[in-house]
Amino acid sequence: MSSFSTLNADLHCHSVISDGTLTPEILAERAKANGVNLWALTDHDELGGQQRAKAAASALSLDYLAGVEISVTWMGQTIHIVGLGIDADHVGIIEGLRRTRDGRGNRAKLMGEQLLKVGIPGAYEGALHYAGNHELISRTHFARFLVEQGVCKDTEHVFKNYLVEDKPGYVPHMWAKLDDAVAWIKAAGGVAVIAHPGRYNFNAMQMDELYKHFKDIGGLGIEVITGSHSPDQYLTFGKIAQQYGFLASRGSDFHDPDESHIDLGTLPHLPEHLTPVWSVFH
Repeated sequence: MSSFSTLNADLHCHSVISDGTLTPEILAERAKANGVNLWALTDHDELGGQQRAKAAASALSLDYLAGVEISVTWMGQTIHIVGLGIDADHVGIIEGLRRTRDGRGNRAKLMGEQLLKVGIPGAYEGALHYAGNHELISRTHFARFLVEQGVCKDTEHVFKNYLVEDKPGYVPHMWAKLDDAVAWIKAAGGVAVIAHPGRYNFNAMQMDELYKHFKDIGGLGIEVITGSHSPDQYLTFGKIAQQYGFLASRGSDFHDPDESHIDLGTLPHLPEHLTPVWSVFH
């Protein structure tokens, strides 16, 4: 497996097992068709698609890393930590993720109640219809229901007007602790990466604290090139990776052919001066 920065690695995407709309098998085919050389499926808080993804990748002669995206509450906000190269059968991470998932059902019912108060009935049941795995019902499933009902024209519009703080349908949830998430990933033999750092609403001092603490507890990487980063942010987080000594990751965060801004395998390459996260997997 090449460690060159020009490798077309896509190490962040989602299937129907969490909040994507394609199966692991279709994602593998799409990645291969788009020229991906190294792929990881990173469903939210769930490893149920890993064996299917690995088998599909193997059948296509596509190099594969088992992955996951863990929901973490840090400083009162939700951040995401991607684990790459994990043992998907490791008991510790399986149990940790199960505990993380547990609160989603009650939260979803409360979201449905909140939406009913503003004149949108049946949202909980509608969201369940979109959730292939009911344990992983999420805001994305509610968003798809609201689009289907004609409440909003697309999911982007939903997240501007509903389901976010101070808007109808928002219900906070306490996810995993950062230290626990990194510990589970490390125990399962994987590498912990901060997902899409450009999406977090922290000030510079808080981000500095996040990077330092993440590194202290054994986190190794950050996503530099990702679907929700702008070209300016590619440069910004490339500099952050160098400043803090992080490995650089690359992933589309692909969920759906229509909803996602970036398709699998179509991101710019990592800058050559950065050390790719895949360089640690020989």
